[in-house]
Amino acid sequence: MGRTAAAHSDSVSAREARRTFALSGPSVRLDPTTNAVRADIADVRLADRVFAPHYAAPLRRTVVRDTGLRDGRAIDGAVIASLASGSAFDLLDLTGGVAWGIAVDAGLVGYVDADDVAAK
Repeated sequence: MGRTAAAHSDSVSAREARRTFALSGPSVRLDPTTNAVRADIADVRLADRVFAPHYAAPLRRTVVRDTGLRDGRAIDGAVIASLASGSAFDLLDLTGGVAWGIAVDAGLVGYVDADDVAAK
């Protein structure tokens, strides 16, 4: 049986999509304070530079109250930036009441309480 043109087109598109995100060499080490990459997950926009078991597309959220961007999940983690109410936060992971993502204005990656961010 021959392949249809549509089936061929679909497989070509799938190959092109894979090529778009193919790594051309080993993963590079990126600064995790400015690049959203952890051992378990990375921002999908970094897929051409790093390998991660999972990738996430950022969801734009808004900081709803002044809060601190922490360097770790723990509530007593070091605050690396102060985020003002109304500022943008690109959410990448939400687990156990803690949000991990990018403080857009500061250009820094870190953690905030999930209650401190909301959908626009």
